Amino acid sequence: MTSELDIFVGNTTLIDEDVYRLWLDGYSVSDAVALRVRSGILEQTGATAAVLQSDTMDHYRTFQMLERLLHAPPKLLHQLIFQIPPSRQALLIERYYAFDEAFVREVLGKKLSKGTKKDLDDISTKTGITLKSCRRQFDNFKRVFKVVEEMRGSLVDNIQQHFLLSDRLARDYAAIVFFANNRFETGKKKLQYLSFGDFAFCAELMIQNWTLGAVGEAPTDPDPQADDMDMDLDKEFLQDLKELKVLVADKDLLDLHKSLVCTALRGKLGVFSEMEANFKNLSRGLVNVAAKLTHNKDVRDLFVDLVEKFVEPCRSDHWPLNDVRLFLNQYAASVHSLDGFRHQALWDRYMGTLRGCLLRLCHD
Repeated sequence: MTSELDIFVGNTTLIDEDVYRLWLDGYSVSDAVALRVRSGILEQTGATAAVLQSDTMDHYRTFQMLERLLHAPPKLLHQLIFQIPPSRQALLIERYYAFDEAFVREVLGKKLSKGTKKDLDDISTKTGITLKSCRRQFDNFKRVFKVVEEMRGSLVDNIQQHFLLSDRLARDYAAIVFFANNRFETGKKKLQYLSFGDFAFCAELMIQNWTLGAVGEAPTDPDPQADDMDMDLDKEFLQDLKELKVLVADKDLLDLHKSLVCTALRGKLGVFSEMEANFKNLSRGLVNVAAKLTHNKDVRDLFVDLVEKFVEPCRSDHWPLNDVRLFLNQYAASVHSLDGFRHQALWDRYMGTLRGCLLRLCHD
């Protein structure tokens, strides 16, 4: 008697998303097995503990072999060793480069160097994120920075092209790279209420409006040593911001600016009397922040200064967010009615971005 058997042989690499998450989170094989047991997988599948141990180890070996390819994602797409469907490749890349909010908040704005890497033990203890996961995330930030730092053009596009990340994740990495390059201070106590999302929002505005890339066109004969288009703030723009000081140094302009804003907002603000009494201090704060951005230290302290000079005074007078919005809109627009002021385009470039950042910083 003969029997017929249908045999199918495949070599598609199997990816268990749950085990991948455990590996990314830095758990050892034994810890991962214990967590899988607690999830009830033995009861669900009828597998033995020995099989689960073997399965977990097999997945870990696969992930470790894939890791070198994940360091340069286009290589993962073009290699022939691992047969992985495109949708799975995208998942592997996206999750490998994903990061924890608590971790990025600890390193945002710091130099991506060995000095910062030495602090990862403390960050791991503080955040509860495993040291291995902290190292992976830090190394990813540093790797992306190193690849794109010498490139011209759109920072987001460069990151997407070389690391195949989703648009949202590429924008987050652009913010991380931008903050690391310009060394913005984010760790002060008075800034702790701000999330990574708040800073990333501001970074995107600054990249769009305050960098060389925001000017709209590169030099016709670019210097290979020239500033990177989206990573560096436009130094000429920062120098020009000193021209805005006339708005607070010229008493007549300051008084007229205040009069225009107060006339437009009378009866519209719940905190009108507080705004009227504090207008000159608020205006001096916003203009002086601009005038100081020629110095690297003041660039680094931008968010500290904005919170001290604007957010905290508004908070102490209990300004509702809508009143902040109405004030900033009118404060920026009224300058166009000042006949003696000759730097309207510069003002718009500065305040357009600052207004968006301040509204984000003023949330509870």
